[in-house]
This record gives sequence, C-alpha cells and structure tokens, in this order.
Amino acid sequence: MSRYVGITVLGDFILSEGVDPVLENVTAVGATAVALNPTVTAEAAEGEGSFQPPDDAGSSPRLFDRPLFGKRSLWVQSETSYRPEESCYDGSTYRPRVAGGLTDAHGSLIGEFIDAARGRGLDVFLQVPAARPSGLRDEDRPRTPDGEIPAGRMADTASLASPAVRDWNRCYTADLVRQYPNVSGFRIDWPEYPCYTWGEVFQDFGIHVETFAVDHGFDFETIRSDVSALKRWLETELGDEDLAELAERDRGRFRLAREVLSRPGVVEWLRLKAALSVDLVRDWRQAIDAVDPDKLLMSHAFMPPWTVVTGLDFSGVAEFSDAVSPKLYTMHWAQMVSFWGNELMARRPELNERLLVRALISLLDMFDGTPEDPGGESLADYRYPEPDEPHPVSDSTQRRKIAQATVAVGDRAQVYPLVHGYGPDNDFHRRLKIVADSPAAGVWINRYGYLGDPKLASIGQLFGASSEREMEQ
Repeated sequence: MSRYVGITVLGDFILSEGVDPVLENVTAVGATAVALNPTVTAEAAEGEGSFQPPDDAGSSPRLFDRPLFGKRSLWVQSETSYRPEESCYDGSTYRPRVAGGLTDAHGSLIGEFIDAARGRGLDVFLQVPAARPSGLRDEDRPRTPDGEIPAGRMADTASLASPAVRDWNRCYTADLVRQYPNVSGFRIDWPEYPCYTWGEVFQDFGIHVETFAVDHGFDFETIRSDVSALKRWLETELGDEDLAELAERDRGRFRLAREVLSRPGVVEWLRLKAALSVDLVRDWRQAIDAVDPDKLLMSHAFMPPWTVVTGLDFSGVAEFSDAVSPKLYTMHWAQMVSFWGNELMARRPELNERLLVRALISLLDMFDGTPEDPGGESLADYRYPEPDEPHPVSDSTQRRKIAQATVAVGDRAQVYPLVHGYGPDNDFHRRLKIVADSPAAGVWINRYGYLGDPKLASIGQLFGASSEREMEQ
C-alpha cells in the first residue's frame, strides 16, 4: 500500500485547468488527499487585486511551474467561494468575507471539486489560517515587548490569545461545515507565532496574552522585562567575540543556554508561547467537535529549532491533531537567515558579517560543517533562491529536523512533512526524496501551481504504488 500523499490545490488552478484535469493529474501520481481553501480566484487587470505568486515580504522571485490562466505570474482577484450564513457569526466581532460576482460566477466549482475528489476516494481538507480572521484589527495583532506591532510582518496573523479570534474560528468552522459537509476535515496554518522577520521573533506581548498569562500562572512582567533585556543585548551589545562563540556548534549552544538561563523570564516566555499554541489547537478541536466530531484536524508547523521561538509544542499540539505537518520550506529557512542577519547588520554595521552568518546557521542547525556541506559565509549565500536555483540546505540537515519533529510528536499523531514545490525540478526531487526515505507516514506538498509535469512524475516515482520503497517492501 502506498503512503499518504496530500497535495494543496487552490481554487485558482481549479478554475484555470478544470475540476477533472486537476484530479486526473494528482491521482495519476498517487495522491490520497487534496487540500484547498474556500476561495475562487480569477485573472485581474494589472495593479488590481493581488500579485501571484506571493512576494514573501518582497523577497520572492517565484514563478508558477504550471501556467495560471496562461501566465506564470499575474494579477488576480479573489472572493469567497460561497455565500456565508450570517447567523453563524452572531455575537462575533468579526464578519465573514463578502461574496460577490466571482462567488456567483465560479464559487460552485469548489463544491464540485470537493465532491468529485471524494468520489475518487481522496481525503479533502479545507486549508485555513489558524488565527487570521477576515479584516484583522490592530487590537488583535501581536505586540513586541514595547507594545508595538512588529514592523514588516510577513505573516499577518493574530494574537493566539485573542477571544475575538477564537470566536471567529468557531463561527467560521460552523459556516464551512454547513457549506461543505463532505470535507474530511481542516488543515490549519500557523497555529503558532511565525518568526520570518526579526520583529516577528519577539511577539506576543499584547493585552490578550497578558490576560492569558495571568490566568495561567505566568509572571508576565518578568517575562516582558527579561525578553526586552535579551532583545536589547542582541541589538545593541552583541559583539564579534560573542558571535565567534555562538558560531561554534557546541560552544554556541552552551552560550545561548547561558544567556537564556540568566534571564528566567525568557524561559517562561517560551513556555507561555507553547501553552498558547496548544490551547489554540485545543480550541480548534473543540470548534470542530461542536459541529461534526468526525472531521479530522491537521496542524502545520515550523521545523525545529524555529518552533522553540514560534511556540509550536509538537507533543502538546499532537494531542488534538490527527496529523502534524512540519514544513520543509527550505527557501524560507534561507530567507530567515537573510532577514535576521540584515536587521542586525543594519543596527550594528560594525559586526563581522561572516561571524554573524556562521552564528545564525549554527544555532539554526542549517549545515554540517563538512567538506560536502561547509555552509555559507555571507548573507548573499542565503538570499531567497531564484526559480532555477537549488535551495541552500543539505539533505542531512533536513533529515535531522524530520527526525526531531517525529520524535517530539511520538505516537500521538501522524507526521506528514510538508514539502514546498517551489524550485527547479531536480532540487524538488532531492527534497521530496528525503521525506520518501524517512520514516514519515506520508507527505503533503504545497502547492499544485509549482508542480509541473516533471515534478508530478517525481511524486509518482517516489510515493506512488510502484515507488522503489514500495517495491522493497
């Protein structure tokens, strides 16, 4: 029997290629599941709507592998795929997205796709943000220790502790199950605090988290004071001698542990974020159970060690999830080195760039330090890769992170690593093979628009019923 293989197929490509052609493509390579969002998208005039593929905070040079409405990048307009039931949102601060002409013209395709996929024996999931209601308000956005919204956030997600966001999730879930009762369940993205940019690392200190902290026995004022001190040290006092120590694997981890332990509030902050993440996923499970307990819940996750900062507790989240999908988004790993490094260099231009880069990639476990994988030495080595460039992360690094996440989840849930389709064909094959050769129970792949025919062939070769692994078994 082939392993679990999920592919994210958003509504834009369903509209562009058609229900049956998309399903023929994904089932032909052994997919057992698909995920989509309740949105329909059509081509728009230049400068109207949003540009696709997304720009990832202005650093992404992405192009689609599969033409979308005949183009590899373009402007699009999107609307909800159905007309929301207003009564589902009674008592909620947040209101549903407004349906319009695109909804009326094309919205039915989403339901048709769900039913057709289920008819072919596929699991079908709605992929939705874990904490990002429509029309997110500033009062529900995360804050830094000084009370500010982090500048340049790449992921505009909400405070995990916001009661209004929790209410929205319950209302939205009920509305979606009402509209699409045939789905297998939900895949929630970012049930944690994303840390792409430097400012995002130091969230969340808003009023909602303060209330949660007090209610759950955390010393919020010590947390805020000690995290502020750590942030200030990193931004104003960190020197080359510190970077030299941090750049060495064992010495660096020991030094980092010393810095954290000298500020007990930092440890409590990390525990607080983990408690918030688990509580949010628990709340999602309860919201689903309230309308249909048979629906599945799968949670996305950053990979270790980023999860220490994002707050994603694999073990805790797995208690309420049928599966956890840690992301092998290697282009983002490189991007985070660049984002964090450039921010620190802007604040401290006298820092040695090489030492800073070596410290970051060492602490993030992004290289082996061997002749085969020496790691980069400048921020330019970790820019966002072009569509034809391999991602600058070795196989062994990815294997370690899969193993770490799998052990942390244990037998509480399935682990389906999430591979991104962006990148050249041979590099995608390399990255996908890492999962195929791992003990993971399956894989999710994001997303169909980056899966040209050679990449689809790789999925079939590595995960289909006739894959080498299946033949060996």
